[in-house]
Amino acid sequence: MHTNTNIRTGINQMVRRQWRYSLLTLHPTLYLCPSLSVYEVVTVTGDVRGAGTDANVFVTLFGDYGITPKVHLASKSRTAFEKNKTDVFRIKTHNVGPLRKLRIEHDNTGGLNASWFLDRVVVTDMNRPHLRFYFPCNNWLSREEGDGLYVRDLLGSLNPMDVPKLNKYIVSVFTSAEKGSGTDADVFLNIFGELGDTGERRLDSDKDNFERGTEDKFTIEAPNLGRLKKITIGHNNRGSSAGWCLDKVVIDDMGNKEVYEFPVNRWFAMDEDDGKIQRDLLVGMTETMAVVYNVQVMTGNVRGAGTNSKIHIIMHGTKGLKNSGKVFLEGGAFERGLIDIFNVEIAALLSPLSRVTIGHDNGAVGAGWYCEKVRLYCPFTGIEQTFPCGKWLDEDEGDGLIERELYEMVSLRQKKLKKFPWTLWIWTSDVKGAGTDAQVFLQIYGEKGKSDEMRLESKSDSFEQGQLDKFMIEMPDIGKLTKLRIWHEKRHPFAGWHFARATVMKTLTREKYSFNCGRWLDINEDDNEIIRELPATTVLCQVVKYRITICTGRVSGGGTDASVFANVIGELGDTGDRLMLLSKNNVNKFEKGNADEFLIEAVFLGPIRRVRVGHDGRGGGCGWFLDKVMVREEGQPESTAIEFPCYRWLDRNEDDGQIVRELVPDGDGLHVNYQISIKTGSINGASSDSKVFVKLYGEKGDTTRMLLMVSDNDLRNYFETGRTDVFSIETCDIGQIHRLLIGHTNEGLRAGWFLDSVQITVPVHGKQYMFPSHRWLCKDEADGKVEVEIYPSETLDIEKLINYEITVITGDMRNGGTNANVFCQIYGDEGKTELIDLRNRSNNFERGVTEIFKEDVFTVSAIDLGVLKKLRIRHDNSQLHAAWFLDRVEIIDSKDDTTYYFPCKRWLAVDEDDGQIARELVPVDEAFMKKGDDADEDDEDDEGSSSATLGLEQKAMSTTFTMKVKTGDKKYAGTDSNVFAILYGTKDDTGIIMLKSSKLHKNKFEQGMIDEFTVEAVDLGTLKRIRIGHDNSGTAAGWFLDWVEVNAPSLGQKLKFPCGRWLDKGEDDGAIVRDLYPAHLQTELYTPFVPYEIKTFTSDLFAAGTDADVFIVLYGRDGVCTQQRALCVNKRERTMYFERGAEDMFIVELEDVGDVIEKIRIGHDNRGINGGWHLDRVEIRRLLRKGKGSETVIFPCERWLAKSEDDGETVRELVPSEIITEKLQRDGTLKVNEIEVEDALETHTYKVSVMTGDVYNAGTDANVFLTIYGDLGDTGERKLSKSETNSNKFERGAVDQFVIEAVDLGQVFKIKIRHDNSMLSADWYLDQVEIVDEDSEEVFLFLCERWLSRKREDRLIPYHLTVSTGAEKDASTGSRVYVIIMGSNHARTERLWLDLTGGKKGFESGSLESFVSHGADVGEIKKVELGHDGATPESCWLVDELAVAVPTKGVKYIFQCKCWLAKDRGDGLTARVFNVLDAESITISQKIIYEVTVVTGDVQNAGTDTQIYISVFGANGTTEEILLQKNEDRFERGQEDTFSLEVDDVAPLRKMRVRIDGSGSRPDWFLNKIIMRNLTTEEVSLFTYEEWLSKTKGPKRAMICEMAAVVDEEEMVEITTYIIQVKTSDIGGAGTDANVWIIVFGECGDTGTLALKECQKSNKFERKQTDVFRFPDMFSLGELSKVRVWHDNSGPAPGWHLEYIDVKDEILDKTFRFPCDRWLAKNEDDGQVMRELACANNDILDLNEKTKYEIITTTADTDDAETKENVWIALEGRKGRSKEFVMENSSKKKRFLRGSTDKFEFSSKQLGDIASICLGHTPKDGKKVKGEAFWHVEEVVVIEKELGNRFIFICNALIPLSSKRDEFVTIECTKAIESFASKARSLVPVKYEIIVITGDEKGAGTDANVFITIYGSNGDSGRRTLRQKFRNLFERGQTDRFLLEMLDMGELLRVRVEHDNTHLSPGWLLDRVEITNMANGVTTIFLCGKWLDTKKADGQISRVLYPKY
Repeated sequence: MHTNTNIRTGINQMVRRQWRYSLLTLHPTLYLCPSLSVYEVVTVTGDVRGAGTDANVFVTLFGDYGITPKVHLASKSRTAFEKNKTDVFRIKTHNVGPLRKLRIEHDNTGGLNASWFLDRVVVTDMNRPHLRFYFPCNNWLSREEGDGLYVRDLLGSLNPMDVPKLNKYIVSVFTSAEKGSGTDADVFLNIFGELGDTGERRLDSDKDNFERGTEDKFTIEAPNLGRLKKITIGHNNRGSSAGWCLDKVVIDDMGNKEVYEFPVNRWFAMDEDDGKIQRDLLVGMTETMAVVYNVQVMTGNVRGAGTNSKIHIIMHGTKGLKNSGKVFLEGGAFERGLIDIFNVEIAALLSPLSRVTIGHDNGAVGAGWYCEKVRLYCPFTGIEQTFPCGKWLDEDEGDGLIERELYEMVSLRQKKLKKFPWTLWIWTSDVKGAGTDAQVFLQIYGEKGKSDEMRLESKSDSFEQGQLDKFMIEMPDIGKLTKLRIWHEKRHPFAGWHFARATVMKTLTREKYSFNCGRWLDINEDDNEIIRELPATTVLCQVVKYRITICTGRVSGGGTDASVFANVIGELGDTGDRLMLLSKNNVNKFEKGNADEFLIEAVFLGPIRRVRVGHDGRGGGCGWFLDKVMVREEGQPESTAIEFPCYRWLDRNEDDGQIVRELVPDGDGLHVNYQISIKTGSINGASSDSKVFVKLYGEKGDTTRMLLMVSDNDLRNYFETGRTDVFSIETCDIGQIHRLLIGHTNEGLRAGWFLDSVQITVPVHGKQYMFPSHRWLCKDEADGKVEVEIYPSETLDIEKLINYEITVITGDMRNGGTNANVFCQIYGDEGKTELIDLRNRSNNFERGVTEIFKEDVFTVSAIDLGVLKKLRIRHDNSQLHAAWFLDRVEIIDSKDDTTYYFPCKRWLAVDEDDGQIARELVPVDEAFMKKGDDADEDDEDDEGSSSATLGLEQKAMSTTFTMKVKTGDKKYAGTDSNVFAILYGTKDDTGIIMLKSSKLHKNKFEQGMIDEFTVEAVDLGTLKRIRIGHDNSGTAAGWFLDWVEVNAPSLGQKLKFPCGRWLDKGEDDGAIVRDLYPAHLQTELYTPFVPYEIKTFTSDLFAAGTDADVFIVLYGRDGVCTQQRALCVNKRERTMYFERGAEDMFIVELEDVGDVIEKIRIGHDNRGINGGWHLDRVEIRRLLRKGKGSETVIFPCERWLAKSEDDGETVRELVPSEIITEKLQRDGTLKVNEIEVEDALETHTYKVSVMTGDVYNAGTDANVFLTIYGDLGDTGERKLSKSETNSNKFERGAVDQFVIEAVDLGQVFKIKIRHDNSMLSADWYLDQVEIVDEDSEEVFLFLCERWLSRKREDRLIPYHLTVSTGAEKDASTGSRVYVIIMGSNHARTERLWLDLTGGKKGFESGSLESFVSHGADVGEIKKVELGHDGATPESCWLVDELAVAVPTKGVKYIFQCKCWLAKDRGDGLTARVFNVLDAESITISQKIIYEVTVVTGDVQNAGTDTQIYISVFGANGTTEEILLQKNEDRFERGQEDTFSLEVDDVAPLRKMRVRIDGSGSRPDWFLNKIIMRNLTTEEVSLFTYEEWLSKTKGPKRAMICEMAAVVDEEEMVEITTYIIQVKTSDIGGAGTDANVWIIVFGECGDTGTLALKECQKSNKFERKQTDVFRFPDMFSLGELSKVRVWHDNSGPAPGWHLEYIDVKDEILDKTFRFPCDRWLAKNEDDGQVMRELACANNDILDLNEKTKYEIITTTADTDDAETKENVWIALEGRKGRSKEFVMENSSKKKRFLRGSTDKFEFSSKQLGDIASICLGHTPKDGKKVKGEAFWHVEEVVVIEKELGNRFIFICNALIPLSSKRDEFVTIECTKAIESFASKARSLVPVKYEIIVITGDEKGAGTDANVFITIYGSNGDSGRRTLRQKFRNLFERGQTDRFLLEMLDMGELLRVRVEHDNTHLSPGWLLDRVEITNMANGVTTIFLCGKWLDTKKADGQISRVLYPKY
């Protein structure tokens, strides 16, 4: 019968798969299997001699849905695979559906004991244990035994008696007949078919194989592979003559009667052909279509990391269905810290890969290898993937594996440009001397773009006469090919080459293009050119000649001897850079005034748009003044020539220093300026002497390769270690930059270069790109590359700039030129530029020669100023001959090509004209300029700075900035230079401010000091950046600036500008001026300060004045007050002010105290000679809030503030006598109003409009309360009772208006609105609230758009976050750290700040910090962002690991970060987004959020500060003890404390236990009651005690109590008396003198620990004695399941033999027996003194008996959900499958109606736990179905009636109507709820082996006592001590084993491991715990890898570990 079921199941699965595909469109989620599954793998080792193995064993499962990764069986900690042994493993891996075959293998480690004789393997899917697959083997896996295979593919069957047959493949290998073609190496073959591959097989037989000209035959047995696709064949290069020439391979598939031929005819040799010794061959194809994979393997930088073993890699495609086979990485060094790079060709597209396998053959001395990571890039898909490893592959290290499966870190995946493989054939002509030994280059153009320049990597014999050379090249998609450019670079006489033609073919599409040449590339032949452009034969374009005329300027020294090149760029392409060698009209080229002509041959370019011209900067007179370039087609008239004007220097020492320029025709727009900052690494030997070039690729095109010759910051010696070089490049606009090519020419003594990073700023686009590199570009380092493509890591938005071209024309006056430095500033409608230094490398502002004015041209980038309004220009009067006659300035705005003319025609000189050296010019119309009229001039002087004390009104208009400047705490950080700053706001800037007088130090800017300065500015707007620098004067000019802090009280903001860099010509990038931007995460916002004018009137009495420090405090209403403020800043001011009879005025900015100043406090510190002060009065004036005017409050005093006068007080509080208001009327008059203070209070009317949202059920009937907060106070909570608009308030979509009267609140900034959740429909969706202040007519709008509901959305959930910092010395950070959790559909939490407590300064190296943050529920977590607010290099942080636990979801994610978050480390990011796919996901116990209210009694001394613990007991388990946090103010007399608590899901609740530990100064507590409200179900449970918890108070004198849960006024548990009878056995020495304790467990929890003390007999627990103990007033536990009994091993004879325990529950009148009949003794039996005893009352159910199942179906509540037809169900349990049961639908009793629930019952054999159900839908009459019909089922619940177990299936599926019984839908079980009776029955004693592995680090071992508590689905083990006699436990690297007997725990959920911190070295590094259930052989592994040490990590000595399968 069992077999028939299996056969039917198999058929059903086949049909089910068909349905899966046909229905996938309806409910895709239904047919996807669970992503992970647990498989039980049982291996049976044979009973033959030497059968066992010490090697590592791996298994791979092949199923209908895919292939699992290779899984390692067992761990080093236990012996497995011994002779005649059965081993059981549980593995958690991908669910691959029904199994077809498995691959089992070992890695041949373990020395002589590697061979293994495997009898069979049995695999069970634990979701459906009745599906058990048997895989017979009965064969050796060994190199030495049997057929030499140690990898085997086994076919499976559901019937253990079946032996499936393997297919036979006969492989014929034909070795070529060429000389030396045979090989002595080992040859390997892998055959790939539709259904999988054979794995790598060694081809070996008895005879001498692979000899020249022979055929060798081999038989390979393997499961049927279907149609063969390809083979991989290669050898291992061993032996004396390893090289092998293979002719072909023929494979005869015996089972499918097919023959496949694989033609090869290639060498497999390192020194022949292309050097490959392994190839992929496709069926019947000589030319393979290989996809190239770029593989980078990084060997770790740890001692002994390198290896000489052969490294191999296997790449796996998606779902593992395709793989590359084993690919040997030949020719790599694999040395410590090196990156080895390989290009691997595979005849299959696998990218993106699901995983890679990497390993080695363990074949060399020192075979062990430490692999850091593998990076794979497939140009074809453009995907680069990173696979971290960070582990040893060494049989003597760690877990002993020499091959590992690596998974991608998805967060690091990069999408790069896709490149496609092409094949290129080059024909050299058969002409005498046609060949060349020169290096040949190539570039191909297409309709969509062009390829990069490609060097054809040639061997010594390439490009020989009459020869065909073949190359593999890669190109991006450039569309249809149009032309090819080919050239070589050797200009000597013997390098000439006669090139016949070229053909390229796209490997994948086979499209071909040909390019015919048939010409010389030779300086002595043809037209003497060594470059040719060829059109594709399919394109109609012709090769044309272009005549280029280059005109050198008539300027002194304008000619050049350098090599000049030009590139002509047209619409259809460009010519590339062509050297201008042969001038057609001049022998001596590029001389002053020359016009040199050159011919360039190129494929027709279309209309010519630009010319790029430059020179190489070599030679003595290399500087060149270029006038213009003219281009025309040869043969066309000169009038057609296009002119490209330049009129600038190409000279490093003139103009802007550039030696390459891009020219556009006259009138065309300007170019875009790219600023490139290149940082050289700070490691030894990082600098380079080579020339560096860059090429930028953007969305609109790419630039040419550009050599970086002249830097802006002019450090002269470029690319030095640790330096940053800045270059400017002007070129055409390429749009958004996608990538960057950077490299060097590899010239010079020290060519090698370590490139750290590149930053590109494009002001015109407002973009800044960061390109991290952090790698060598060096022939002798890493991969030997000297150029690299980099993709941007981040793109930042900066201020968008446009170009202004400024032309300054000096007048033609005698001595009109100036040597001074000239500056200008441009003002426009939209703002102004910063101060522009008009300076370049030429000699500027020289007097104009006759008739030609001297023009100096400057290009500046600035923000778009709009229409220009004025220009401020000045010079600094430095140098001799500073006087300057300025004729005019012209400015061209590049945005719209507008020219502005600013005429001047005046001197800027101290001793000429009016003596001004600054002028403000206004623009005039061009027409005026042409007339030559003098324009109006605006010669107003610059406004002087404001006087020291501004008036109140001016102060209100201005902003006072306090600048704090922190000098770094580094050696030589301080500076003696003059430091200046400029503050830039959105509206204006301050201009240069010299930071002269520090408030804090006389000697400014010293190491580690903070200096403070005050800056006044008018209307800057929001502060955007600051510029700070120094003039490099003084002896120690270099300065390390840490940060600048700018506080603006009137704006209410404090900004931090991090710097963390040198301002030093000899450090960093050599800059001494830096622009700093605010770190937004460090910005502090507060309520803005307001200005007060404070006047003090000193009395006109003898000695009334004072020199003391006078201070003042202002008080408003409700205790609002300002800080204490001193009125004088320094001693000088103190002596000036407060003289006899004086009136002194101070303007200070202080906090706003509201409209009413109720009092002031004024006093002094009594210092100085004349301390005493007689104050007459104080007047305080401030501006009115509304309207123009001010209010003065007068505070009379008329008393002494003196120690020796009056009452001796020096501080007085003054109250106001009157208030004088001056208000400006509309008619311009000033109205003065005097009021007595009593009437000063002003009441305002506020109109409140409340809008309820227009969503379903939005309205509320509850009472609504509102509080309005303004900057002057709040209204207090007001009930919104009477709506002025609606009688029924707060209805859906309605607006309700209310009127509230209150004292003027000032600016309203927030409101608090709530309801009291009363009445039936309390939930409320609030849209918005609008508040109108009717007096001031101000409107305040507050958007809500959320529910105010306890049931609906919007509730925050807790996230438990732990962060571990790396152990490196500089890994720590003091920055603020944050996390953002992201879910699907853009759901994300706010930024959750992880703020450290307990005075910790930062995240220290090696630390582990834990946080609980509350954030929005984002659903399923997709990504997590981790970052910090540090912006300086000093704030770098190395994150080791981040764990995010979500208790409400029962899941925890662990991210192995191991990365820097730092501006100057790694890739320069301070925030990183981690993908959940990179995390290890762990199931943790799910928690429910309860709102807990604890009520402390209102009796004397009721409050406490002791530790309070609670445990909650429910029908579904018990929580652990939970500590209730005191939080300083909780649990005080008469108080109700409400807080949220995360509690295990044990509901419905039964009782609660509360315990106090008696610590603290007030250990007693009077507990009234505790209320728990489940926030999910809203169920409220009340626990009442109303008594003391105390040792000394109350009747019970107990520190522990239990309370019954009361739900809806019903007690959930009853009071009973337990009578416990203990029977000691009748054997010798059975009695005990020890103290005995017991815990009884039942349906409603446990009794807690009961001491068995009180008994009638004085001598308890004697031999054969029964002792009775009574425990009255206990809560009944209902049915009992087990007891835990133990003793303390005290007394002279502690050993105890217990026969049984009886427990009687008096209220149930039932006795439960717990038999034992075992010793509890250290020296008897198994040495345990604690035993758990199962209840004997629970009869064992006969599992073969029939049982009843109740089926409850719920039909969906949607249209078309119901059905009139029948439904059938079959149950798949862990013990078998039921027959199909029809759920009938009759006309009398209609079932399956829309939204209905239907019940059915049927009998079946016991099936065990139900894993899945099969649902079918059939017509009642059995007729054929016409058309489509479905039943939409929402949920099915299956209840097993005998034990009451419930199985819930959330379906939400459409079940198709079909007359065929074998068409159905399978649904997996969503949730199983095991009944108490079922759990109790499974409690049988089981031995558990506990293996504890201590870490292998210094100091890892512990001497403390270690304890373990194991938690399973059946309860917990209790706290057990792990001890052994005569053994030193838990030492470094040690494995300790313990055997504990416990009642069956069920599935193990978690363990708690802890120690007691005793003895000398208690700190302990626990690696992991492994627990094996000895009854079923299942091992559960709990990883830890953390310290339990009070001094390390987080200081915890207890850890909860969750299982990793």
